[in-house]
Amino acid sequence: MTANDDRALAGEYALGLLEGEARAEAERRIVTDEAFAREVRGWQMRLSEFDDVTQPGTAGEDLWRRIEASIAVPARAAAAPSLWARFWNSIPALRAGAAAAAFAALVLAVGLGFAVQAARQQPLMVAVLLDGDRAGAVVHAFADGRTVLLPLAAIDVPPGRALEVWTLPSRERGPVSVGLMDRARTLQLQLRDLPRPGPNQLFEITLEPAGGSPTGRPTGPILFKGNTALAL
Repeated sequence: MTANDDRALAGEYALGLLEGEARAEAERRIVTDEAFAREVRGWQMRLSEFDDVTQPGTAGEDLWRRIEASIAVPARAAAAPSLWARFWNSIPALRAGAAAAAFAALVLAVGLGFAVQAARQQPLMVAVLLDGDRAGAVVHAFADGRTVLLPLAAIDVPPGRALEVWTLPSRERGPVSVGLMDRARTLQLQLRDLPRPGPNQLFEITLEPAGGSPTGRPTGPILFKGNTALAL
């Protein structure tokens, strides 16, 4: 695969366009291929600027008038009822229409099912955990309630120590431990007793004793940290 192919693939991953095995393969490459991970981080940094500056807009009255005019039924169409009368008096036509409507409803239901499934597989929130300019991990919060940490770099863990993942749901509650691991790896974070991550929520990784912090609060140095933002 060429550098241009990698760049395009990294852009599609950052935009959330990859699904299924293609997305899983990209996430594996983020862990094992530092050059590809840099491409992904570059895209995420560039695209995050659009989230910061894009503002919601409202359609004006003039636009709504043009939309209504484009879908309005001409008055003269109502003056020729004979075609519709023949249609409604035709049992075969009614049967065909009912079958077409049923098929359309089935297609719509299947399409909605796929759309819902695809939406569940796309993260709603993303946090890139950094140490200065170095990215160590990314946190994905999904619509189905899963929150997953994916390592982007190797992290040295001395003997007798572990990596503990924390989040800050509110200043009043303080930091909460949501995961413990002996090495950098993909980890499903435990946020069952917490609200879903919201915008600008802090996540961080600290170095703690092997069994985790003895105090229930971070005691070791902060290795990586970052705040959530809406995924594109």
